[in-house]
Amino acid sequence: MIRILKYGEVPTDSIFARSVPEVDVAAVVRDIIEDVRSNGDAALRAYCAKFDHVELDRLEVAPEEIDEALWRVEPEFLEVLETAAANIRAFHEKQVRQGFIMTGGDGVVMGQKITPLDRVGLYVPGGTAAYPSTVLMDAIPAKIAGCAEIVITTPPGRDGKVNPAILAAAKAAGVTRVFKVGGAQAVAALAYGTESIPAVDKIVGPGNAFVAEAKKQVFGRVAIDMIAGPSEILIVADGQSNPRYVAADMLSQAEHDRMASAVLVTDSMALAEAVRDEIERQVRLLPRVEIASASIDVNGKIIVADSLDRAIDIANAIAPEHLELCVDNPFDYLDRVRHAGSIFMGRNCPEALGDYLAGPNHTLPTGGTARFYSPLSVDDFVKKSQYTYFTRDALRAVAGKIARFAEKEGLSGHARSALARFEEDQP
Repeated sequence: MIRILKYGEVPTDSIFARSVPEVDVAAVVRDIIEDVRSNGDAALRAYCAKFDHVELDRLEVAPEEIDEALWRVEPEFLEVLETAAANIRAFHEKQVRQGFIMTGGDGVVMGQKITPLDRVGLYVPGGTAAYPSTVLMDAIPAKIAGCAEIVITTPPGRDGKVNPAILAAAKAAGVTRVFKVGGAQAVAALAYGTESIPAVDKIVGPGNAFVAEAKKQVFGRVAIDMIAGPSEILIVADGQSNPRYVAADMLSQAEHDRMASAVLVTDSMALAEAVRDEIERQVRLLPRVEIASASIDVNGKIIVADSLDRAIDIANAIAPEHLELCVDNPFDYLDRVRHAGSIFMGRNCPEALGDYLAGPNHTLPTGGTARFYSPLSVDDFVKKSQYTYFTRDALRAVAGKIARFAEKEGLSGHARSALARFEEDQP
């Protein structure tokens, strides 16, 4: 049963605290990465046999498999995919940046140019649940950014095939290269390349502890979006909130993973108790009842604060992945929210709306990293270069100042590089 605590009974920094895995994840991942670097596709096939319980001759999904998947997915869901893709595309098109140029009448030109990454890899989780939504959320911004090549890795099922909904989502997003590889070995393959899987410039997408650790270990060889942990939701709700809705929203995250965290912060003890009872009733209705119950019992909390202002302070201190503001006038509080991955406003905006259909991205910072990380966006798939042009006269006008600055730092070579061009001008 979820715990009800009064503000101050639990330190803020432990509200989303989770148990530490017993396995030495870093050591396991280190060995897997080295194996894939050394043995390429052979290592990937061995891990597919070991972890996915399937023998694969071909790692890349064949075009006919994508066509078959489209026939296997019900037309109603294909229509939903297209609606979601359109909404995600419309939102992320607003994020496109343009370069800029600065010119003056003194022979100086400076600017910034935006260049899409050449090749990116998208990791799409599998296992206890398949996530076609992640395909849309990761692939569409990359397409909008203009990446020349996008590849997906995702674990196969025991039949050696990728979940047809994932392939249908890839088709809707315009991605045709999909590989049947999951786990840390997929991250290693994307970072270093194998005979089948090309090395990429950046890896994005959520995953389990082994995937997150692998991304951490290959960072520097490639770029990554973030180190994502288990899902989390924090709901700020006043006493007029419907406990049935609040409980349902908390369970929507709890069913993700035993390590997921669902937290309610309210100014009403009556609501806290009603939500606790609703969670106990609703969790039994879920097919993933064991996972959701474990998450709620171990990581779930209801905190009763003395005011909604205090509740917002708690939310900022936690910096949750998902923040719901279940109040009548959520925009009155929006400016006070400083740290949250994605904010859901009002009583009619369940977090699931953001997971699937609204348009904003659902690949979000977790574990308090919303203090300095942002949701996945088009910016994640571009890089910025700056450029500078000075005429000879423009450089002459500032060469002495460059030299003085360089000498102050003890770098005479820098000073000379600015002055050398004008030595012949001296009498």
